[in-house]
Amino acid sequence: MERDEIPSWVLSLDKQSLEFIRKFILNSGSLKNMAKEYEVSYPTVRTMLDNLIKKIELHSKEEDVEFVNMIKNLVIDERLSLEVAKVIIDKYRSEKGE
Repeated sequence: MERDEIPSWVLSLDKQSLEFIRKFILNSGSLKNMAKEYEVSYPTVRTMLDNLIKKIELHSKEEDVEFVNMIKNLVIDERLSLEVAKVIIDKYRSEKGE
C-alpha cells in the first residue's frame, strides 16, 4: 500500500493511538484484556477508546467538509454543473448518514 492510499484519519493519529488500535485488535476488542495489558481499570480503557473514537470522528468530519468544498470549487471553476454537484453532495451525505 502506498502512503497516498492510507486514509488520512489514520495518518492523523499519533503513535500512542495507533498502538492502542493494534493492541485492541490483537485482544479481539476485549476492553477487559486491554485493561489488564495497560494495568488500568476497565473504565479507564473505555475512556481511552472513547477519546480515540472522538479523534477519528473529528478528522472524518474535516474530510467531509473538504470533500464538499472540493465539489463546490468544481462548480465555481465551471468544471461541474450546480445540478450535478447537488446530486453528488446529496448522495455523499445520504451514504454518510447525515
